[in-house]
Amino acid sequence: MNIKKYGIIGLIMALAGVFMPVEAAMTFPNINVGMQTLNTPQEFSNGLQILIWLTILTLAPSIFIMATSFIRIVVVLSLTRQAIGAGNLPPNQVITSLALILTFFIMAPVFNEINETALQPYMKNQITQQAALDRGAIPLRKFMFKQTHEKELALFVRMAKIEKPKTKDDVPMYILIPSFILSELKTAFTIGFVVYLPFLVIDIVVSSVLVSMGMMFLPPTMIALPFKLIMFVMVDGWYLVVKSLVESFVT
Repeated sequence: MNIKKYGIIGLIMALAGVFMPVEAAMTFPNINVGMQTLNTPQEFSNGLQILIWLTILTLAPSIFIMATSFIRIVVVLSLTRQAIGAGNLPPNQVITSLALILTFFIMAPVFNEINETALQPYMKNQITQQAALDRGAIPLRKFMFKQTHEKELALFVRMAKIEKPKTKDDVPMYILIPSFILSELKTAFTIGFVVYLPFLVIDIVVSSVLVSMGMMFLPPTMIALPFKLIMFVMVDGWYLVVKSLVESFVT
């Protein structure tokens, strides 16, 4: 091969010819995608089940966010970062990763119960798919009911214009999930307000001192930031925030 003619591409191909045996051939998997006529109701049912499972897998991240403790945790951590006033520190990736880890920690008992009562029996062909879904929903519904306020639950029951449920088992999931999300947002902003107060006091004190000294054109946030960081480190702020978040979930 004329390396000068083909330049860097010729050099790469020449090196590949040196290190790769002549007999070696590159193989690629054969992938066929097509549509076939369904001849039996069983084939149609299997295809429909595959479509449903693919849809569930696509919506899995949203379901994980909506039905777990992730909402409250990520909102409180974001409000804490905003209260400190350190810009994008910690970064969004760190906030989201910490929220995910804490979510797995809090939801571990629920996930273990779902695995023991629904997933493992279904994998061993001891129960049907519908029974596995029903059993798996019980621990998750129990968790959401403990965090959901009655006011939000009554709101969605009234807006759905359905008969007032007599027991918790009568509440459908399409009523429980939005009620849970609204309750989580309310609780998250309540905790965030409590976290915000000490930093707000520091901002007010620094602003008052600067005005009294005649330094009205000096940004108060630039002076207050070191004091807020020192206070947050001295009281072990992240420890207190995470501890309060975990203990705020009713078990």
